[in-house]
Parts: sequence; C-alpha cells; structure tokens
Amino acid sequence: MKVISNKEFGGERPLFESHDLRLENVIIRAGESAIKECSNIEATNCTFEGNYPFWHVHGFVIDHCFFDVGGRSALWYSDHLKMTNTRIDAPKMFREMHDIEMENVEINDADEVFWRCKNLNIKNLKLHGGTYPFMFSNNICIDGLESDSKYVFQYVKNVELHHAKITTKDAFWEVENVTIYDSELNGEYLGWHSRNLRLMNCKISGTQPLCYAENLVLENCTFAEDCDLAFEYSSVQATINSPVRSIKNPRSGSITADCYGEIILDQNIKAPADCKLKLWDEKTCFTD
Repeated sequence: MKVISNKEFGGERPLFESHDLRLENVIIRAGESAIKECSNIEATNCTFEGNYPFWHVHGFVIDHCFFDVGGRSALWYSDHLKMTNTRIDAPKMFREMHDIEMENVEINDADEVFWRCKNLNIKNLKLHGGTYPFMFSNNICIDGLESDSKYVFQYVKNVELHHAKITTKDAFWEVENVTIYDSELNGEYLGWHSRNLRLMNCKISGTQPLCYAENLVLENCTFAEDCDLAFEYSSVQATINSPVRSIKNPRSGSITADCYGEIILDQNIKAPADCKLKLWDEKTCFTD
C-alpha cells in the first residue's frame, strides 16, 4: 500500500482513480472530487475542506478525521466504509451507500445525512441540527444515538435501535419493521403511519404519539404528561407503566396503563373499534 503523509492537495480530482493508498495527516483543500473512483483507501488524521472527496469509492477506512463545512456531500455512491472517531461539520453526507460500519462519530450538520443507504452498523453516533436523517434507508442497527435533528427515520425499513435519546418531531413516520430498545423519544407526532413498530422499555413524550399505526407494540414503556390524544386509529398491543393523559379512538388491540386522564371514543372511531383499555389491576375501562 502506498503511503502519503503530511501533504496538502486541492483543485479538481488530485487523487482520482487511486487504489491501495494510505493517507496520513493529509489536508484536502478547496476543490472537488479529491478521491473519486478509488478503492482500498485508508485515511487517518486527515482534514477534508473541499467538496465531494469520496465519491464512487469501494472499500475505505476513515479514522480520526475531520470534515470541515466546505466538505459537503463528501461520501456518496460508495460502499464498504469503516469510519471511527471522526467529526463532521458538513451537511448531506452518506448518500446511496451500502455496508457502512461506524463508531464514535459526531455530525454537527445532520441535514439529509444517510439517504438511501443500506446495511448500516453504527455505535455511538451524535447528530445535531438538520432535517430528515436516514430518509429511505434500510437494514440499520444502531447502539448509542443522540439526536436533535428534525424528522429523523422517515420511510426506513428493518431498523434496530438501542440506547437512543432523540429530540425531534415527526420521527419514525411511514416506517416498517422497526424496533427501539431502552430509549428516550421526545417530540411531536411520533410513529405516525408506521407498520410493525415496536418500542421496548422506552420513555415517550410529546403530543399525539403513535397514531395511524399498524401492528404497533409497546412493552414496559412510560408516557410523559404531555402525551395526549395517543393511538388514534392504531392497532396496538401496549403495556405502559405510567398514567396516560388521553387516548383517542384506538382501532383495535389492547392497552394497559396505570390510569387514563381522558378516553375519547366518538363517532369517528374506525372499525373494528374493539380495543380494550385496561388498568394494571386487570379492570377493563372500555371494550366494545
């Protein structure tokens, strides 16, 4: 493997079609497509300031690197990436990629990151700012996520998420086959129009959570006081270890909670309209 150390590159495609290359303490200055159409690339302690440095790269390692604001859209149409201990200040990263391993990464402008990606295995990721992370991606496993980005995880499939703290709105819309463990989910309109969404040991806050959901499962979860008008038109099996402020027109299934502040069942409820609302002492509050 060829090694380049302590160098600077700029302009258009300075390392185009490089293969079997290791970069150490290299700075990619202003320009475009510095490392394009490459394979078997390693970069350690490098800084990327120019646009689109890693496009159409097959097999690469990025460790202890920094992507400056100018390094936007840096990783597209590439595969088999391992990224560790890296900070990213640029938006629109990771597009149309597959087979990504990641650990200890912080993205400080998470606008449109991880779009149309698949096979992601991630540990300890921080997302700040931006909108729509993970749009249209699938086959995702994340252990350790902190995010204040808006509209996270929309239109995703086959996701397993552990130990997350997510503060947002409209999260997990139109998702399919998603399981979330031991996490804190703060925001409005959680999980609308989802299919096969499972929440295990989660703390949930925000208005109108989990509506229009199909085959929704909650186990050992808690609701904050602002969780009102929950479960509208959802088919749900839920065990909630807290009071629930209000529930509106659940479609079917069973919900068990400490107590209910308000139960709204009106003329707009949808068939089969047979959801059972229970208390932990097995008393049934409502059944059709």
